[in-house]
Amino acid sequence: MTEHNAALLKQLAESLSSPKPAGAPEFIPADAPFDEDQRVWLEGLFTGVFAIASAAKAGAQEVPGTPLKILFGSQSGTSESLSKDLRKFAGTQGFDATIAELDSITPADLTSLNHVLIIAATFGEGEPTDNAQNFYKALMADDAPALPATLHYSVCGMGDRSYAHFNQIGRDLDARLEALGATRAAPLVTCDVDYDDDFATWKTATFDSEAFKSAAGAAQASTEPEAPKPAFDKTHPFLGTLLDVRCLNGEGSAKAVNHIEISLAGGGVDLDYAVGDALGVWPINDAEEVKAILSASGFTGGETVTLKSGPSTLRAALLKMLDLTTVTAKTGEVWGVDIAPDVQVIDVLEAGIEGLTPQALVDGLRALQPRLYSISSSPKKHPGEVHLTVGEVRYDLHGRARQGCASTFLGQRCPHGNAVGVYVQKSSHFHLPADDTAPVIMIGPGTGVAPFRAFLEEREMRGAPGDNWLFFGDQHQATDYLYGEELAAWEASGVLNHLSLAWSRDGADKVYVQHLIEKEGERFFEWLERGASIYVCGDASRMAADVDEAIRAVIATHSGKDREAADAYVEDLKKAGRYQRDVY
Repeated sequence: MTEHNAALLKQLAESLSSPKPAGAPEFIPADAPFDEDQRVWLEGLFTGVFAIASAAKAGAQEVPGTPLKILFGSQSGTSESLSKDLRKFAGTQGFDATIAELDSITPADLTSLNHVLIIAATFGEGEPTDNAQNFYKALMADDAPALPATLHYSVCGMGDRSYAHFNQIGRDLDARLEALGATRAAPLVTCDVDYDDDFATWKTATFDSEAFKSAAGAAQASTEPEAPKPAFDKTHPFLGTLLDVRCLNGEGSAKAVNHIEISLAGGGVDLDYAVGDALGVWPINDAEEVKAILSASGFTGGETVTLKSGPSTLRAALLKMLDLTTVTAKTGEVWGVDIAPDVQVIDVLEAGIEGLTPQALVDGLRALQPRLYSISSSPKKHPGEVHLTVGEVRYDLHGRARQGCASTFLGQRCPHGNAVGVYVQKSSHFHLPADDTAPVIMIGPGTGVAPFRAFLEEREMRGAPGDNWLFFGDQHQATDYLYGEELAAWEASGVLNHLSLAWSRDGADKVYVQHLIEKEGERFFEWLERGASIYVCGDASRMAADVDEAIRAVIATHSGKDREAADAYVEDLKKAGRYQRDVY
């Protein structure tokens, strides 16, 4: 008999002859058919049981889970969502987990921790997400502090294998933590866009590692109220109806940017969105591309193949379930070929693959993924609808015309009235200020204007008195002035207080939005000083970086401070939620 059980039996025996403990209920009703001796004995018995249960409950509460810090770097919200899933799972494994953005801590803070898990996305050209930049820079710096071997960590990277710097941030963080002295509990896992299986593998391996298993406390039932699972998400999209597609460019433009309208009727609260959110769209591949792949591989399309979702005909799998463009290292391994740089699936197939079977063909392809687009409408102005601003992706590669899957599906290949699989991807950061009197500066060239059309509609419908300033730019004013008539109307009505336009091909000098920020720097800084929030949307690789540099230069020039102080000013804006980016 254990000491614990012996103590409980002793407590039960003593309770039969001891006074009732404070807080114990009356167990035997006054009119129960017992004499006095029986009543006293039964009261003692039930009092003892009550005391034992209370002691057991108290004892369980006295055994907390082992502290665990979960840190994430997230741009689109995926890493943050996975962190929440990980926190719940950690509780079942004996850990008391908390989650936070990577930029909420410093490398020095890690020295006091024993268990840390990191989910870090890479975006742009191998860059950290906005909420991981400061931590990443400090950790990689020469003066980063040494970390104790008692710090056990594991990193899960999120990225896209089609990019040259696939999962660069996850790799860097994993290697740097080890170099500084921390102990890797489980190997780095680098997830592609189809991340579910790899993430699950990493999660299991981490909590099965000796460092985590040996340190686990008592498993805890979650005390968090369970958030209702949305009826529609990435794996269960809503079938919206395509209402309208119209090209926003004039004749002679080098671009084709389409305004897309989709009905959400019947979706209910599960498709409620706020301006700043994104819409996930499930595309369908071009039937002509499917035909070309079948021809190059020598199959009819009627062959049966097996996918994660079950059996399918090869043609159906190629049309709706598989990425027909991206070639990865796995492609070469499965097909038994060396993959040359800068090629796509059709190029590899047309070069010839000996012994390729229908099943091997699909096993070497990446799963088709939904595309996320910034929503360009306010639900207050367009109830039951969602609007997108989507540029068709078209280019030449190795003498062959190529196209984007989702952008051309929405713009050209989905007839009006047809169903489109969609879901709302909530943004945790890219939203208008709660204070309608606060000024707003919006910087969105090209299709980056999308969320700002939604912002202006929202401010108009709210009757928000705060000032609004939009920076927009593109190639030619005559052909590429997206939503020009709407912007002019907002200027005339006073909703849009200031509009700065940059046309890069209309003059001898190329003019971009960052040039206008510098040109109007005095006004820009004055708006910041009276509480304006900055929002940037669009290309991450060049535009966003150039805009950021211009903002810092303007602050330094017009505040009379040096660059270091200007950088600190920008960091304060970020911490206050007054500098937000939706870049890709």
